Amino acid sequence: MHSETRTFRTGDRETVLDLTEDCASFAAGLGDGLLHVFVPHATAGIAILETGAGSDDDLLAALGDLLPADDRWRHRHGSRGHGRSHVMPALVPPYATVPVIDGRLALGTWQSVCLVDLNVDNPERQVRFSFLAG
Repeated sequence: MHSETRTFRTGDRETVLDLTEDCASFAAGLGDGLLHVFVPHATAGIAILETGAGSDDDLLAALGDLLPADDRWRHRHGSRGHGRSHVMPALVPPYATVPVIDGRLALGTWQSVCLVDLNVDNPERQVRFSFLAG
């Protein structure tokens, strides 16, 4: 197994950050296997979706509808509505696994691997890339 952790800046606003190029560069030349992408944070997730055509903003809007940033949450430290960030990984899990064939990601035409972060209190995230050879 080959593994590496990288740091990404998500800033102070909700974001869907495209990690596809980072995933591709990590897997390049590693042959056939599986790329496992994991975010070791209780308030972030990994999603595979189309980006650049509004789907990333649609995801944030849908999460905003499902998990409003208000005072309903029992988990109450940090910014208003912070508790929702701790619920989000139940909907957008903290991991994704992508097949790799001959060192290339076997994603569909419009699929991207993205970090989803609703937590405006933590501007940096760690993402662990692990390659399991086939």
